[in-house]
Amino acid sequence: MENLRTNIDLWLIKIDVRWRALPLQKQYKYILYSFISYLILTVVVILSVWFETGKHSSKLDEERIENALLKKNESTASLRDSLLLIIKNRKHERK
Repeated sequence: MENLRTNIDLWLIKIDVRWRALPLQKQYKYILYSFISYLILTVVVILSVWFETGKHSSKLDEERIENALLKKNESTASLRDSLLLIIKNRKHERK
């Protein structure tokens, strides 16, 4: 881990030395190009989100979401409680 940290620090120092060795005009150009590319990327993402949200209607889906596990448990519970069903059916039989 210590070796990795040392290598990264050395790599960053080399990059900093190379950056400082560049003429000021080239540094300004690189910074300007970076800013312009960031600006274009930001505008593209904002427009993409805007168009995607504009496609769909503003009406929300009001369907109820049901838990599949609860449905599964209800169906197995009715099989386990078959004795209760038999008793219930006997209570309501005709005489």
